[in-house]
Amino acid sequence: HLAGDATALARGLRRPLPFPPNPMARRGTAFHAWLEHRFTSTALLDLDELPGAADDSAPAHENLAELQRAFLASEWAERTPHRVEVPFETQVDGLVVRGRMDAVFADPDGGWTVVDWKTGAVPGEDRVPALSVQLAAYRLAWAELSGAPLERVRAAFHYVRHDHTLRPTDLLDADGLRGLIASVPAAE
Repeated sequence: HLAGDATALARGLRRPLPFPPNPMARRGTAFHAWLEHRFTSTALLDLDELPGAADDSAPAHENLAELQRAFLASEWAERTPHRVEVPFETQVDGLVVRGRMDAVFADPDGGWTVVDWKTGAVPGEDRVPALSVQLAAYRLAWAELSGAPLERVRAAFHYVRHDHTLRPTDLLDADGLRGLIASVPAAE
């Protein structure tokens, strides 16, 4: 959100409003729970824990079978993650950034790839720089958690339905994230 519209983010942080129920979040939650169970045999996420869970008008398993088939046909189905649902908390320029990485894979070259599963549509190229900030934060967090040099950590979005892995190569480093945070407009 910061990279996409810093002014709107600043306004939202100053006057937060609850998010409306989101049927897409329910679908994504159901898929993530299935995938976590597949990788670990213990699902840590409950469908009732994410935004949109209270929306009874959206079936939790809408299109879940389609997403499962698409994932099983992807390059990621045969790989075994090093860790799944990795919580993190890090500081960037005094701002605490918290999140949860969907999966971290050890790569054959000794590096790492952090993957964020997406159940929606592949974004247009104009949206990729703003969306990539999430991957930059994940990359920085995994480097800190694992002790790996930042240049040995890669990050990607995998758009499950479309079997498309987006691997931006120009992710921000700590200085780039600090600069982005410093660009937040001052309070009005």
